[in-house]
Amino acid sequence: MKEDYLHYIWKFQKFLPTLLQTTEKEKIIIKKTGFHNINAGPDFLESNLIIGNTEWYGSVEIHIKSSDWNKHKHQYDKAYNNVILHVVFEDDLLIKNERGQKIPTLVLQSILDNKHFLQYKYFINNALSIPCQRQINTIDSFIINNWLEGLAIKRLEQKTHLIQKKLNQYKGDWNQALTHFLMRYFGMKVNGDAMAELSSKTPLLYINKERHNLLSLEALLFGQAGMLSSIGIKDPYFLSLRKEYLFIKQKYQLNSMKLTNWKYAKLRPSNFPTVRIAQLAQLFYLNKDLFSYIRTFSNLEAYHKLFKITPSNYWATHYTFKKESKRTKNGIGKMLINNIIINVISPISFTYGKSINDDRYCNYATELTANLPSETNSIVENWKNIGISAKSAMQSQSLIELYTNYCNKKQCLNCTIGIQVLK
Repeated sequence: MKEDYLHYIWKFQKFLPTLLQTTEKEKIIIKKTGFHNINAGPDFLESNLIIGNTEWYGSVEIHIKSSDWNKHKHQYDKAYNNVILHVVFEDDLLIKNERGQKIPTLVLQSILDNKHFLQYKYFINNALSIPCQRQINTIDSFIINNWLEGLAIKRLEQKTHLIQKKLNQYKGDWNQALTHFLMRYFGMKVNGDAMAELSSKTPLLYINKERHNLLSLEALLFGQAGMLSSIGIKDPYFLSLRKEYLFIKQKYQLNSMKLTNWKYAKLRPSNFPTVRIAQLAQLFYLNKDLFSYIRTFSNLEAYHKLFKITPSNYWATHYTFKKESKRTKNGIGKMLINNIIINVISPISFTYGKSINDDRYCNYATELTANLPSETNSIVENWKNIGISAKSAMQSQSLIELYTNYCNKKQCLNCTIGIQVLK
């Protein structure tokens, strides 16, 4: 038995058709189950019950066992003094609140619908990556689409917390925050953490001070990445960068990363961190105020023009400092640009709108993703195979959120689709 199932039972009153009563044999009439609380405190708030001859307004707390009340230290917590009913699967202990008052208890063990519980267990424990994939096409498309729209916003709000945390670190500097997340995303999954470290070791203040000269800017970024520490490389461009970096390092009293933090294995050469850093240097060289694109509601064409850059000439024939290539693909592709808009530009805009209480930026954030094609990845493809296709990046973001935080975690009882299937 899991507590979230008991929450579901209470919320939707999935009891056998029988008289509800407390362990003291007092009749219970549910006028309002209350609002499910996902934050700290009792599980359901603003409940309205009649217990015996008295009408009560307050909270409902749910546990597997009565003794969980004491296990969770609720007997010492004033926040639980307004609990009017303790709903449990098994009653194994008389419990009291912080005031020493006994709390009425409803035991669910004998009034659960066994058939429904077995159906729930099978549903939750099946080996399918999407538990409801055999039933989802029986659910009204209006319900599915409404749920997916909400998940797109929820995904943006989750990213807002990460951005806000970084903003606090940067004392409200939106350009610095945008630069951090751009750099992290340029590293993608494999080198995202390393790029984030490079961002923290290379403040935007120093980038702007060196952006008047592309070689100086490249030297700063490659040097801070630890990529100019190698010895034995005779390449003139590498030696020029190294000489320039030694001067910059001394000027700003910098500490560089370890070269071993960067990964190359299983990456296409065009995704090598050396290429990505060269692209970033060009981006910063050409643009001082990247955040202005968000503030002025730039369109998709403007963003594609912004990121459609090629690094300095050296990278037309190199992927690394050690080996020359006849020809390289050193530009930023359309797919990566779209992914940057989805995962960096849109969330930053949404966060900015929330922070200044201006819905125009929040709407702008959703419009950007709604006007981009769907992402292509294994999760989106899996949904497509069971008949749920994403027609835009906003919809693919919804499906990624649904799979990652609901299907994969078996959170079916917190999912609108899962609840509909189990009804």
